[in-house]
Amino acid sequence: MLARRIGERFPASGLLGVAEELARTADLNAALIAQLRRPIWWLRAASVLGAAALVTVVAWAALQVLRMAAGGQSSLTDILQGIDAAANELIFLSIALYFLISLQARFKRGRALRMLHRLRSLAHAVDMHQLTKDPGHALREVEPTPSSPERTLGREQLIRYLDYCSELLSLVSKLAALQAQHLQDPVVLEAVGEIESLSSDLSRKIWQKITILNAAGA
Repeated sequence: MLARRIGERFPASGLLGVAEELARTADLNAALIAQLRRPIWWLRAASVLGAAALVTVVAWAALQVLRMAAGGQSSLTDILQGIDAAANELIFLSIALYFLISLQARFKRGRALRMLHRLRSLAHAVDMHQLTKDPGHALREVEPTPSSPERTLGREQLIRYLDYCSELLSLVSKLAALQAQHLQDPVVLEAVGEIESLSSDLSRKIWQKITILNAAGA
């Protein structure tokens, strides 16, 4: 709806392209969140098999040590070597099991971070489009130079344009927050917080311009 509003008022603006890209990103974001909420069953199955293998190895190693000790045919050195070898295998399998258990979380984290990077890029794109929207030029307080960008928006149009920029940044922030709703990963939460702070800071700059324009028309 916001993209349609921008298209109706500023049909030839680059901001419309950003809004349409954000709409497509919102659809992809919703689909990704639905996928991330579901468990990855093949990874869970691998973790269960890894845990079963670990328990089997531990039981086998303990049985071998008991047999060696009960048979009385092995020296203390042989028994200690057997225990050391079993301990090494146990450590290796424990590391492998931890890797399998954390693989699902890291897989989901990677996909979430790629989406958050895309949202961060869109926030910067919105900021790029509002950079040249100077209230001083709209109020005819600053004379343009030969290298100044073309500025055709009046005060009322500029207020509406900046308001659309602020709405886009708010949507970027909310889309990022959805990633943290069902994925309680500290790295993802930190990235979401950074996007929310970025969007808030950029929106604050925009509203300073809107305040100047509103005060000029009062």
